[in-house]
Amino acid sequence: MRVAIGSDHAGFELKTLLSKYLTEEGHDVVNVGTNSSVSVDYPDYAEKVAAAVLHDGAERGILICGSGVGASVAANKIPGIRAGLAHDVYSAHQGVEHDKMNVLVLGSRVIGAETAHELVHAYLGAQFSNGERHVRRLAKVNAIEAKYSCK
Repeated sequence: MRVAIGSDHAGFELKTLLSKYLTEEGHDVVNVGTNSSVSVDYPDYAEKVAAAVLHDGAERGILICGSGVGASVAANKIPGIRAGLAHDVYSAHQGVEHDKMNVLVLGSRVIGAETAHELVHAYLGAQFSNGERHVRRLAKVNAIEAKYSCK
C-alpha cells in the first residue's frame, strides 16, 4: 500500500520508526516531512499528508504531532480528508471500517512506539465495510462538508 507519512518536530522520531516499519512490511512510504526535530508547524504537514492522499496517489495517510489533536484538527479542515486520532487499536481499525478514515493521527507524546506500530497495523489492515448504515452516515458527513466548503 502507498502510505503518506508526515509529522511536526514532536512526531519526527516516531515518524522515523514507523517509516522503517512500513518499509519493512512492504509498503511504499511517501515521507512528506519534517526531516528533523527542529521546531515546525503541524498544519504544514497535515496539508502535505492530505495532498498526498487526495492528489498524489497515497491510499492512506499517517500524521503525527505531540498530542495528535492539532494535526487532527488541521487535517480535517481539508475537504475529502477524514482524519481520526487514535490511541487504541479498536479506534484505529473501526475508523476505517465505519467512517472510511483515510488519515490516522497519532500523538507521539501520548503513545509509545510499540502501541503506534500496533495502531498502524490495525489501520492499514482495515477496509470500509460498505454497510448500509455506514454508507448512509458517510453521505451525511459528505453533505455537511459540501455545505460548509468554500467553492
